[in-house]
Amino acid sequence: MQTETQHSIKSHSAQFASLGNPPHRRRLADVLPQSLPPRGVCREEAAAYVGVSASLFDILVKDGRMPPPKRINARKVWDRNRLDAAFASLPDDGEVNTRAMKSDPWANLAA
Repeated sequence: MQTETQHSIKSHSAQFASLGNPPHRRRLADVLPQSLPPRGVCREEAAAYVGVSASLFDILVKDGRMPPPKRINARKVWDRNRLDAAFASLPDDGEVNTRAMKSDPWANLAA
């Protein structure tokens, strides 16, 4: 049998659960209207934005094909506009990646 305190706690928990997350616990993306995408995105969102896995995104950042993150206190945040520019500069299928050729002296010999 439940005590009055246990019943009260369950009742309050159910009320808060029905309200969703309190404003201070909502994801930032949930705060913005859908017509206004966030300017800064986390690593996983940045990877998804350009259509690759997070591990491949790390490689793209390391080799310079994707921009490094901005640092906001302890957080790493990628600028969506810089991601757009980096994505636009990637070679199209069948194009030669001149950036890779400059960093790889053996690339010309393989052709």
